[in-house]
This record gives sequence, C-alpha cells and structure tokens, in this order.
Amino acid sequence: MAQPTTSPRQNTLRQPATERPRGNSPRTNRDTQSPPPRAPKPSSDWAINFNRIRSDQRSSLILGVLFMGLGVGLLIAFVSYLLHGPADQSVVGAALTEPLAESGTETRNLLGLVGASVAHVFVFRWFGVGALALPFIPFLAGYKLTLQRELLPLNRTTMGLIFTAVWTSLLLGYIVLVTDSAETGSVWCGGIGYEINVALHSLFGWGNLAIILFLLFIFLVYFADIRSWKLPKFSVAKRPRFSPEADSTLQTYDETYDETEEDVTPADRYADPEDEDDDTPIVPRTTAPINQFIRHDVDPEPEPFVEPPVSEPEPPVTVYPGPTPNAVPTAVKSNGVTLTIKNRDADDDVAVAPAEPVDVTPTFDVDLPDDNDLVAQHGLYDSTLDLPQYQPPTTDLLTDYQNNRKAQVSDDELTANKEKIETTLRNFGIEIDSIQASIGPTVTLYEIIPAKGVRISKIKGLVDDIALSLSALGIRIIAPMPGMGTIGIEVPNKNREMVSMRSVITSDVFANSKFDLPVVLGKTISNEIFIADLAKMPHLLMAGATGQGKSVGLNVLLTSLIYKKHPSQLKLVLVDPKKVELTLFNKLERHFLAKLPDADEPIITDTKKVVNTLNSLCIEMDNRYNLLKDAGCRNLKEYNAKFVKRQLNPEKGHKYLPYIVLIIDELADLMMTAGKEVEQPIARLAQLARAIGIHLVVATQRPSVNVITGLIKANFPARLSFKVTSKIDSRTILDTGGAEQLVGMGDMLLSSNSDLIRLQCPFVDTNEIEDLCDFVGGQRGYEDAYHLPEFVGDDGGQSEEKDVDLDNRDPMFDEAARLIVIHQQGSTSLIQRKLKLGYNRAGRLIDQLEAARIVGPFEGSKARDVLVNDLQTLEEILKQL
Repeated sequence: MAQPTTSPRQNTLRQPATERPRGNSPRTNRDTQSPPPRAPKPSSDWAINFNRIRSDQRSSLILGVLFMGLGVGLLIAFVSYLLHGPADQSVVGAALTEPLAESGTETRNLLGLVGASVAHVFVFRWFGVGALALPFIPFLAGYKLTLQRELLPLNRTTMGLIFTAVWTSLLLGYIVLVTDSAETGSVWCGGIGYEINVALHSLFGWGNLAIILFLLFIFLVYFADIRSWKLPKFSVAKRPRFSPEADSTLQTYDETYDETEEDVTPADRYADPEDEDDDTPIVPRTTAPINQFIRHDVDPEPEPFVEPPVSEPEPPVTVYPGPTPNAVPTAVKSNGVTLTIKNRDADDDVAVAPAEPVDVTPTFDVDLPDDNDLVAQHGLYDSTLDLPQYQPPTTDLLTDYQNNRKAQVSDDELTANKEKIETTLRNFGIEIDSIQASIGPTVTLYEIIPAKGVRISKIKGLVDDIALSLSALGIRIIAPMPGMGTIGIEVPNKNREMVSMRSVITSDVFANSKFDLPVVLGKTISNEIFIADLAKMPHLLMAGATGQGKSVGLNVLLTSLIYKKHPSQLKLVLVDPKKVELTLFNKLERHFLAKLPDADEPIITDTKKVVNTLNSLCIEMDNRYNLLKDAGCRNLKEYNAKFVKRQLNPEKGHKYLPYIVLIIDELADLMMTAGKEVEQPIARLAQLARAIGIHLVVATQRPSVNVITGLIKANFPARLSFKVTSKIDSRTILDTGGAEQLVGMGDMLLSSNSDLIRLQCPFVDTNEIEDLCDFVGGQRGYEDAYHLPEFVGDDGGQSEEKDVDLDNRDPMFDEAARLIVIHQQGSTSLIQRKLKLGYNRAGRLIDQLEAARIVGPFEGSKARDVLVNDLQTLEEILKQL
C-alpha cells in the first residue's frame, strides 16, 4: 500500500537517518534521494507450476482413482457400521487408551479401526442413515476426473445428496423422538437429527414435522423447480366418419402422403383434439401408407368423409423490422387527436425481425452424390464426430426474470404523453392528424402524421421543447421514418423492461434460425426479437461510454454463438487488454478457443502477443485462400460443402475449416500502445477475411478518429453504438447523431446497410456466464486449443538467421529448393503441403534457404521473394554448397 505523501522534513522526524521509506516514495524526494534497492525476486527454477500440474492428465487420473476409491471405501465403512455399530462404539471410544493392535483386532468394521472411527463421526454423531448419500459425492468427482465426463451433473447432484443426508437425519430423528427410542435409534438418525428435533419439539411440540416437510417443499421449489411439472392431459379424439357407400362392417383405409418427415412439423402432424366444434376428422400424417381395418358400427347417421387439405410448407421469408404482425390496435380517446396503441396485446416472443432482407445467395445443400464411391462407403463427413459426446448447453443455466417480463406503461401515461406532445406542437403552430404509439422494452415510439403544409425540419428542431414538456431524458425524433410516411418520437419508459438472455435464447426464432453465425442483438421498439447473421455483416464495430452495456453486449454475442454452434464449427480468438472482462471464458480453451502454439493463456492480454496473433490470423487467411484456390471454391461455405461430400483429398492439405471470430474488447488501448502494428492487420482482415470465414468484432470506449481510423471504419459496414457522451462520438461511429440521446443500460443503435434500428440489448449476468462455461468446460474436449499458424516477428527472424548452419543442412534441402524455384513462392505452407512436413521443419528449411540466398528475408504475412529464377541457376548454387 502506498504511503501518504509527506515532506522531506517530516520523513526525517519520523524515521531514523539510516532507514529509507519503502514502497512508493513521494515524487518530491526523487531529486534528493536515490531509489531504494529492490529485493531480488526468487529464482523461477524452483517455482512450482501448479497450472501445469493441474492440467496434466496423469494428475487428473491419479486424483480421480483416489476419489473413486475414497467414495467406495466410505460406503463400505458406513454400511458395516450400521450392521455392527453398537459393538464398535466401545472400541472407538477406547482407541486412544488401549494399544492399537488390541483395538484393531476387536473392531468388526470391514475397514478396521479407521473405517469405524470415520463412520462413527458421520453416522453416529452427524447424519445417521442419511450419511449413505455422502460417499457418492467423491465417487462422482473421481469419475469426472478419470473419464473427463460427468456421470451425473456434479454441482446439482452434490447439493441434492447433501440435502438428502440432512433431511433424512431430521425425519428419522423425529421418528426416534416420537417412539422414545433415543438409546437404540441414534445410530439411524444421527446426532444432528436428534438434537435438532429435541430443540424444535421444545418450541413447536409435535408440529416440527410440518417444519421438516416444509423444508422438503422449499428444496423442491428451488432445486427441482416443481412449477415446471405438468400433469398429462388426456383428450378423446373424434372418430373419423366415412361415406354411406362404404361397407358398414369393415373398411380398408389407405392414404399415402407425398410429404417427407422433414417437411412435416410436429404441430401439423395431428389435428387439434381439443377443438370440439370442428367436425373435420383427425387424420394422422405419415410417410408410409396406412392400412387399417376400422369398425364402422358406432355412428347411426354417417356423414360424407371430407379429406382435410394438406397445406404445403411455405418458404421462409426474411422481413425487415416493423410493427408486430399480431398486434391488435387499440384506441384511447381524449381531447383532440385519437391515440392508437399498436402493440398493447402483442406477444413478445412471436414477432421476429431478422437483421437482413431476403437473402438471394444460393445455398449449398449437402446431397448424397450417386457417383461418389467414398460417400457410398463411408457416408458424408461429419465434423461433430470429433467430439461425439458433446452436449450443447441447456437453457436452465440462464436466469429467468419473470417479474420483469413486460414494460409497464399505462393508458394514462400514454394519454398524458400524447396530450403533451400535441400541446407542444400546437404552441409552435404545428397541427397533426393522428398519433400511434408502439410500446417497446425501453422506449415508446409515438408516430405522428402532421397536417398538410407542415415542414419536417420545423418538427426536428423541437427536440428540446418536447423533452421539456415530457420531463424525459433522451428524446429522439426520427423525421421521416423510413418507408412509413410518419414522424417518430421516441420517449423513454418510466418502468423499463429488462430483456433476459433466457427469453431470447428459448424463442422459436433463435432455435429455428438457419443463419451461419446467429447472434442475438436484442428487442426492437415493437418488441420483436432481433437476430443477425455475423457471417453476413461480416464484421461488427461496437462503441459506447463506460458502464453503458458494451461488455454485456460482448457476453451476449459470445453466449449466442456458444449456444448455437458445435466446437468443431466455431473457434474464438479473444483479445482482452483490460484482462478482466473475458477471463471467464478461459474454461472453454479445449472447446471453442484458438491461440498461438506457444501461448500460455488462451485469452490474449499482452500487446505484443496481440500483434503476433493478428499477423498469425493474416497467415491463416492466406493459407485458407490457397486451399480455396486449389479446391475451386469462392467462399468457406462452398469449400466445406465439398469437403463434406468427400470431394477434396485430405492428403493434399484439405481439411474442414471452422469459422473464426476475433473479438477485441478495447481497441483504444491497442491503438495507443501499438498503433500501426495493430491497424494494418485489422484492416487487412476486414478487407479480405469475409470469404474464408474469419469475422471481427471490435469494441472501444472512445470512438474518436484516432482510434476508429478511416481505414478501419471503411471495412466495418455494421456498427453498434451504446450511449456516448457527445454528438461527435455518435457521428464518428454511426455517421449520424442519436447515440448521445440514448438512455443507457443496454439501449443501443444498430447501423446496418444505411438503416438505423434502436434495440434493447439482453442482459446476461456474470453468474450465468460462469455456469455456462462450467457446463461446457466440464465436458471432454480437444487435447488443446485450436492452434493458429506460428508467427515470428522481424527481431525473431534476424536473431535466428545467425544460428543457421549450411554445413548441417536438412536432408530435404535440395528438394525444397527446387520446389520453391518451380512455384516461385517462398512460403512455409507450400513446403508443408507438398513435402508433407511439420511446421517446425518447414520453418528450418525456409531459414536455410534464406541463408543460401535462394529466398528473400521475412516480410510479415507476405510470402518471401524467390531470388533464383530458374532451375539451372539453382543447380549451380547447390553444387557450390
């Protein structure tokens, strides 16, 4: 801790002359006193690397077997004590006074004196029979450490077993107290159950049984969530009626549908059995013909059978965000213009607004080719088989905030705001024809239609006057609204809605989304869930002042991707200069994260490592483009479709390529420390990386022109802004004003394809992220994180050049030199693919070729120049060597 700043005179009075102040000395004494010598740091040679021991699989195996053995031993000891407990109690009590050999021989417990002593504590003194539930806890923990998967959810099972032990002890203690058998029954209930029941009996009499049962009820409410239990509903379906011409005794009923199983949804498969007013017969749809013999002796007056029409599934249509389709407009009458409420009775989770218009990009469906022998023998390639036992996270990991489901905006508040807006406009000579209100989670949108002859610019200049009359903060006027023919006035709600992450993850639009990289961005003003495709953006630039929801927005984006994608289909590169925002995702290292081969931590925090990682991604981009070039594909989707159909040869370097998403939490800090070293690779990735599946999400607190330069800004068409401090910052990030008028706490504006949409970002808490990462990280993953190509900077290349010995060349030096000269490309990846070598050996060959003046020096992510033009010149150089 730093000492308070004092004058030199005060220091001389308080301390002897031979001592110097330690810690942070005052800055005023630096001219008169030399800095104190620092204590030497302990040598790192003797330091114990606990992280390496913890990640060692051998340590996990040893601890796992130890815990499993401990659980089995405890169970045997407890059961044996229940059988021979009274005989062992005297032995355990005299174990400290008698010789150990005599006590051990008299013990009847199967695990000897130690087993009897431990069981005496857990069974006799504590839990009684309920202690039998406790040995399963170390057994399940050991099973998880040994086999790297959970037999049962460890956290929930541990809580359940502990509660079972305590509650069983309480219940048996009540029975022992009622039967007045304390001397013989204390082994069954334990000391805890008996003593607590004695205390409760003295307070409540025999009513303590109600308290014990109420504890069980509380546990079931919070642990098992009994509210979600549903009783089965039984309904009787109406019998189908047949024509009179049919046989009255026996009839064969055949129907064949042309629909496939994929085209029929569960909701369409059967008619509604509870619709008693509908006389349409219920006919099950199936993919195979139905041959049924049905008795027809029930209805005395048969009616003609009418086959229900089979509705063809409509193609999915992507729509722009707009008013809720199923909203029922309601009108509130007051003095003056009638106020129409558009979405008072709308369903929040039904209306959906995807982020983009209709996509006309051709899809590449993976169909089984008839002439492909490999597919006929082995089937289509499935990347998810790398982790066949991976289970996607469940929605139970997210918190359900049911109390804050809808924004509470009363009709009186709507009417009052409408009258204030009308009065303010009339005071300045502006008449309006109608007003419509759309209630959103954060703001309410009032759409007005001005009278004829009113200039729009006159209304736009009344922002402050309307805000003054409404006593509201963050009034925003949209004049005119695109494609609506109205003028919008956004007024913040007094009681705003908190959009939970669980409500959007469990929605049908997210579950049925067919986007390549679907991300939830929030809810619109019309309460529509807004989902965007990060692969179509293709990059996202985020900005916002401190504390306005930028970090929560990044967590929401990551949570959406983790819920929707398999670890083999997505890799994340996380850059966190602040070192505290993204550290929760460390547990996903062996599933979703990507890093450099020599990196110690999967989350990049050091500026120098950030530069190396960005350049490594540029190398990965170039390597992927070479693979696409060899495969004759234009983008990653076509390439993976070909690889799934086994039309690409893995022996030639082809492999299934996952999407890579680079997330940078604070760009301003990187631009201050690295500058051009960070700007150039980010701009290069933003320009070229879309087609090969590398996408960027960059966030910053300070959207100034020094941070968001023109080179970066030009390649980020999708921009997201939370509340900023000034209109200049809003224009920098969005090219327009409005972000400075937001109300904060997740209120944001999305600019995409020249459209500006106001959204309320969902909220995800730190506890939810921890539970999600624990669930995914607790499953079996890859051996290590996804390795990016190794990148060696300019300093590293120069220092290694001196160590190259041409007298000790690699055996494949000549072949590599001929390969480089023939292709005229000095690339390490070329040597890897053609000669089937590892990266380290290929790198040593490149260094030897550089020392022999066959290729040029290292130039970052670009390929080296080839200094030899033909094979004849090369052969002369090889003879001289």
